[in-house]
Amino acid sequence: MGVGVSGWRLAQAVSKRGHLGVVAGTALDVMLARRLQNGDPGGHMAWAIAHFPYVEIARRVWEQYFLAKGKRAVQPFKPVPMHSLNPPRALVELTVLASFVEVLLAKSGHHGVVGINQLAKIQFPTLPSLFGAMLAGVDYVLMGAGIPRAIPGVLDGLAAGEAVQLKVEVEEAGGDDEWTMQFDPQDFCGGRPVLKRPRFLPIISSATLAIALVKKSSGRVDGFVVEGSLAGGHNAPPRGGVQLSEQGEPIYGEKDVADLDKIKALGLPFWLAGNFAGPEKLREAEQLGAAGVQVGTAFAFSDESGIEPGIKRRVLEGVWNGTAEVFTDPLASPTGYPFKVVRHVDGTVTELSAMEPRNRTCDLGYLRHAYKKEDGSLGYRCPAEPVESFVRKGGHAEDTLGRVCLCNGLLATAGLPQWHEGSGVEPPIVTAGDFLLQLKHFLAKEKLHYSAHEVIDWLLSAADPEMVTT
Repeated sequence: MGVGVSGWRLAQAVSKRGHLGVVAGTALDVMLARRLQNGDPGGHMAWAIAHFPYVEIARRVWEQYFLAKGKRAVQPFKPVPMHSLNPPRALVELTVLASFVEVLLAKSGHHGVVGINQLAKIQFPTLPSLFGAMLAGVDYVLMGAGIPRAIPGVLDGLAAGEAVQLKVEVEEAGGDDEWTMQFDPQDFCGGRPVLKRPRFLPIISSATLAIALVKKSSGRVDGFVVEGSLAGGHNAPPRGGVQLSEQGEPIYGEKDVADLDKIKALGLPFWLAGNFAGPEKLREAEQLGAAGVQVGTAFAFSDESGIEPGIKRRVLEGVWNGTAEVFTDPLASPTGYPFKVVRHVDGTVTELSAMEPRNRTCDLGYLRHAYKKEDGSLGYRCPAEPVESFVRKGGHAEDTLGRVCLCNGLLATAGLPQWHEGSGVEPPIVTAGDFLLQLKHFLAKEKLHYSAHEVIDWLLSAADPEMVTT
């Protein structure tokens, strides 16, 4: 659910109905910093920060970023340091606190369960982000966009208050090279916290990966989300290599359909995702042996989602008028994974998508790749950064073609765009699954909005009421 789309309000609404509400765990540190610089409308950040168990850390973050009257519209947000192998203490504190705040707000006002969704491709914030979520009592951790074999053991260690580490993927590294990130709860807290270990659900696209995770993970895997190529955001690349259709989209075939019988044979619960919304899809999922479905796009454009209201309305107008479409872009994401964007049916660039030209700037760095420099140290580069900078760091110019800054674009979609002197406000990037056009079910000419509760009622209109998660 992108950056801030499945935020605490949406997760809370779903959890209150007795289902698993999931908050997006990406860029929560920058989101908290920017919400505080906007003056914390509604006081929600202040309420959650006041419940953080380490008062001095909360005070430092508050004093660093809070602006009582909010920043001016044409004033840039104060930058947050980019994550790296050895981040400054202040960034670790902000990351832990931000994850705590988002989960605590999602869990407030009910006794339901809440999860957090992380991306394996975004390596450096993972450990402090997981710890912050666990401090707030998160019930589930979901992780995709990679092979998260080490995460179960990390959760075990954090729950016991032990120091944990995570191996970093480094381009151009030799066989004997190894870099690891470290996080020590005792050092952070000044004591040894004992926390609840959340259940772990990796997001997968194949039975092969499911089997490997069960056999080779560092700890207990509690189930799977099986996601197909119709889901929004990042998709797994087609197996056997990427071939493009006449429209320029990756072509998926039978090899890309997960073998559910093999997954079911593992004896763990699984949820189906990727255009699996709807009462009939819930029944189909149940017949296939699934515990339920994960729903993204239908909730992503609901009243409770974190998409900026104006952007949300323009997308829904496009859905109603039949002028919006979902395009699976093989190049847009710096990760190299196919990424779905919302655009007009004629392919023109509009405010629905930041595929338009922009000054290439890398000032957030979540999707930067670590690489080994000639002197043996680590460097960081992103195919969406300025081309000359990427090439100077040893990257290939052809790898920059078509890449866009998802970090800035997705934050803009969540209503927190950066403002740059000379170039103005960062444009948004909107992502959605192939279910987008079916949102017309919830709309009317005079009603271009709908609530998460309407989605849940529709999903459960002819299905088992325990089979839904965001």
